[in-house]
Amino acid sequence: MKIQFISLASGSSGNCYYLGTDTYGILIDAGIPAKKIKQSLKDVGIGFERIIAVFVTHDHADHIKSLGTLGERCNIPIYATRETHVGINRNYCTTQKLVSCMRYVEKDTPLLFRDFVITPFEVPHDATDTVGYFIQIFGSSFCFVTDLGHITESASQYIDRANYLIVEANYDEEMLANGPYPPYLKERIAGPNGHLCNTETANYLAEHLSPLTSHVWLCHLSQENNHPELAYKTVEFTLRNVGIVAGKDFYLAPLKRTTPSELFEFEVSPSEQEEA
Repeated sequence: MKIQFISLASGSSGNCYYLGTDTYGILIDAGIPAKKIKQSLKDVGIGFERIIAVFVTHDHADHIKSLGTLGERCNIPIYATRETHVGINRNYCTTQKLVSCMRYVEKDTPLLFRDFVITPFEVPHDATDTVGYFIQIFGSSFCFVTDLGHITESASQYIDRANYLIVEANYDEEMLANGPYPPYLKERIAGPNGHLCNTETANYLAEHLSPLTSHVWLCHLSQENNHPELAYKTVEFTLRNVGIVAGKDFYLAPLKRTTPSELFEFEVSPSEQEEA
């Protein structure tokens, strides 16, 4: 048995991640066209029919653009908090409103979903009701924290337990300060309900990175206020200063904004499946 993970897109233009076994899987967010999701999965040998659900972090357009198509036309269940579902159907980009496909999750309440145990948890972001997801499968744990202004103590309890962490590194502070954005937008991004910068993510990982965490992917990088190499180097340098070496002690990589990552496959032994 394998666990498969691929980022299909990660950034303000659209976000979508696939996590699954070698027979079925789920999406975390669907902020890119359904056709692109289908083609990107096909390119790595994953059939579109394998998608059995979408779990939504929040109701901003870059996370929900294709939910109507996936949910109402393709009959794929869409899971979100009740408040987020209201926000999704109010959003201008939801031209196909969600009705029959709506399913609900509650924060800090684990949901048993086939081989997955999926727990949404609250994160601070200026959407209707933003969550991260802590997902356990076959003895391994993935944590998705894609949009948040700061890392709270409650969110930290999930992040620190992850074997595989997908965490935001949205902007470089100097690039944002000197960039073209108007002041109100800069304040929003840098605010406590906005986004994490490279330095905040790096400092958090330097203090909290567990030996159990084998992979860290930096997600939701800004096109205008960040560079993949800069995000990587900021985190790599900060962790090296506390004796943690990327590429040796753990895997570190920034995710691409508009194109898929490589397909990551993790073998699961029979004993791990039994423990799960």
